[in-house]
Amino acid sequence: MESALIFLDPNTDLSLQAHIRQKMVEAIVSGVFPVGKRLPSSRKLAEQLSVARNTIVLVYEQLIDEGYVVSRERSGIFVNAKFLEGRVGFDGNLVSERRESANWSRVVRRQAVHKKQFETPPNWQRFPYPFLDGVFDQSLYPAKEWREASRQALTIGQIKQWASETGGADDPMLIEEIRTKILPRRGIQASSDEIMITVGVQQALYLLSNMLVDSTTSVAVEDPGFPGFRHVIEHSGGRVIPIDVDDEGMQVTPAARRADIVMTTPSHQIPMAVTMSMPRRHELLASAQLNDQVVVEVDFELESNYLGKPHPSLKGLSAEDRVIYVSGLSKLLAPGLRLGFIVAPKEVIKPLRRLSSLMVKHPPLNNQRTAAFFLSLGYYDSFINQLHREFERRWIALRRAVNYYLLPFVDVAPAQGGTALWLRVSDDVDVGYLAQAAAARGILIEPIGDYFADQQAGQNYFRLGVTSIPEERIREGVDQLRDLIESVSEERVESLADAQGVRLSGEEIISRLAGKTMLCPIAYGDPCAIDIQSDGQLNGKAGYANEDCDSGEWWIEGSYWCRRWTRWAWGEAGRYHVVLLDNVFKLFDEQGRLIDQGILVNSDTLATTSEDDRLQATNWTKTQALSGSNA
Repeated sequence: MESALIFLDPNTDLSLQAHIRQKMVEAIVSGVFPVGKRLPSSRKLAEQLSVARNTIVLVYEQLIDEGYVVSRERSGIFVNAKFLEGRVGFDGNLVSERRESANWSRVVRRQAVHKKQFETPPNWQRFPYPFLDGVFDQSLYPAKEWREASRQALTIGQIKQWASETGGADDPMLIEEIRTKILPRRGIQASSDEIMITVGVQQALYLLSNMLVDSTTSVAVEDPGFPGFRHVIEHSGGRVIPIDVDDEGMQVTPAARRADIVMTTPSHQIPMAVTMSMPRRHELLASAQLNDQVVVEVDFELESNYLGKPHPSLKGLSAEDRVIYVSGLSKLLAPGLRLGFIVAPKEVIKPLRRLSSLMVKHPPLNNQRTAAFFLSLGYYDSFINQLHREFERRWIALRRAVNYYLLPFVDVAPAQGGTALWLRVSDDVDVGYLAQAAAARGILIEPIGDYFADQQAGQNYFRLGVTSIPEERIREGVDQLRDLIESVSEERVESLADAQGVRLSGEEIISRLAGKTMLCPIAYGDPCAIDIQSDGQLNGKAGYANEDCDSGEWWIEGSYWCRRWTRWAWGEAGRYHVVLLDNVFKLFDEQGRLIDQGILVNSDTLATTSEDDRLQATNWTKTQALSGSNA
């Protein structure tokens, strides 16, 4: 028995004594320490593991108390044969051969078949630049607060409450916390019998689809949109009606009006991150009322809006009970916790509970009670606020980096918040290959063909998320991604070496730029105007309502035009070569890369320039970044 060693894991979170006990139990149950043979003495095992003998003595005493081993006077310690008597056919040996199996392909009647274009690598945390959405770096997890909530839920009094049979009912404490703490944020009022806890959002969608959808049902879904919608509808035999999404969210088209059910993500549309406008929300609800439709509203992110005020949910806006609201606790908690919830009329909740009982009566009540304490102690509110601030910083950092480095290469869907940006590259770029090449450089991006009803329609799109990458890595990752996109694109972007136009000297820069206004493109489509004042001051206004403004200064260093914004471009001093082609200016960084391009106009005539003309000018200059001319 001397050779039957156990090996300790140096990365375990268990105490030394608990870890040795764990390994001993594993060895006993698996037959490494078989019945009838003596275990190593405490002295011998302590020597083998390089631990104190007293630690092994305590482990052996615990194993004896638990019945795993027995102590025989003057003989030693042995595996307890009675402990293994209840294990049918267990002899300590694994099955080495199996007879021919049944023909399972004939037996299996129904499968959920959906091949994914992209799978998150299981080792994604080892990549330096993981621009993924929906997976989270461990620094964000509220471990201390969750442990305290768990401690509260595991007191004797609490265990007596949630450990008894509830007949399929959810934890009343969690229901009340959701009803009074979470739903009012979204403008929703509901009674306790109108709320049901689920094992995550996806189970909620499966239950609803199973109950509401059959072969006669048509369901309108966003296109592009969350693939889980299409999968559960198709699995239930329903007909999927893809509906286009624009800058205001899901469109209310004639096809959408004809559907029996509408599934939508108005808070932050997946994958485009577009927030449904208030007029569109009212239009959708009016259509649902007129055409007697049911609306399933899925709120993945509780509307984290960074550039404007959050909108009320469709459920909160609806005067009729025809909106079913689906949401959950933060996705950061969801991978381990998996708690979602449905808010619907009690006439819907009751049959949903009966349907759920065929699989699982309810999510584990100890998890529900822990989540309830997490909410009641104020940890959830604090956590969400911290998460909101952190994701806001990351999202704005990503937005700035994309605008600075990727301006000539991508179009970005307008977004007011969320945790990702949706980008389109030119038709000649193979996004699948781009993702593979990026991963080889430590950059993870997500192709989004899976989000389209026709995967071919999404071949030139990808997402950059911020839930998985620290703020300080975002800029460098986007900078490296620029070089990669440029290397795989057949369309060439001008560099300083081949730029068309006249490269200006210091004095020429002053005479041509001072007192002018730059009309610049922005990667995410908004107009931008920069006043270059003769006294060395800069004033920038971006957005249709000038909602993003900044000030700064400019100066000349040799042949470089230099500028520093208060916030924009990270508040850092930048040095640029200036090339002028008629009234088109181009800024190249010190590496000769095109960073910015726009139209120069006289500041005193800017007031007479319409917003449409400004936007047309900025869009035109962005197109010329790829063509390299003003023709």
